[in-house]
Amino acid sequence: MTSLEKLVIQLRQKKQKAANLRKKAERQLQQVRSLEKRSSSGLHSLDRKIESEKENVTDVSGVLTQKTSQLESIQRLVASANERLIRENQALVDAEQELEFAKNPEEENTAKSKLAIINEKIQELESEIKNREKTAKKITEEVSKISEIKSKINTQIQKQTKSKPTLRETMSESHKAAQKFAKELEQKAKAEESAKKALEKVTLQLQELLAKKRKLQKNVNL
Repeated sequence: MTSLEKLVIQLRQKKQKAANLRKKAERQLQQVRSLEKRSSSGLHSLDRKIESEKENVTDVSGVLTQKTSQLESIQRLVASANERLIRENQALVDAEQELEFAKNPEEENTAKSKLAIINEKIQELESEIKNREKTAKKITEEVSKISEIKSKINTQIQKQTKSKPTLRETMSESHKAAQKFAKELEQKAKAEESAKKALEKVTLQLQELLAKKRKLQKNVNL
């Protein structure tokens, strides 16, 4: 009987050890599955962010193209106005000479009228150039800011894209580890179940032996 009691104690210890190993495998499996889930979720989230950033780049590029085209158009108008201003200034010089060399009041009045018209055109051109240059400066600043925004978004996309392989590797490694620990858990669970059954069998044998002993003792006492 002593040997059975010792065997019960040993089997209880074996069962407890098997249970501890099974729990450890469960924790390890839970940890790697959690890591795999986080990596997968992070990868999907990163893909969505990259896609969103690419859409932002497309939108920003459209605005940048529009602003750049607008700026080029204004610059062409300023250049054209400057050319006209040069011609009007030359016409002003010519008109001043006509006034200076006018031979009669009629020529003098004609020259004065021409001077007035030319001066008005010069003022209009100078005002136009000033306003357009002011607008061009404002758009140039906008183009610079938009270009900076686009550059930052592209940099962000590059950083996010570089981090994808790391996440994929982590997800792959954790998936492999999860498969490994799942097999280990299955083995530990079987070992625990085997130890449990062995303990139950020996315990039953011990109980039957103890029952026979008590019955025998009772008969002896009678």
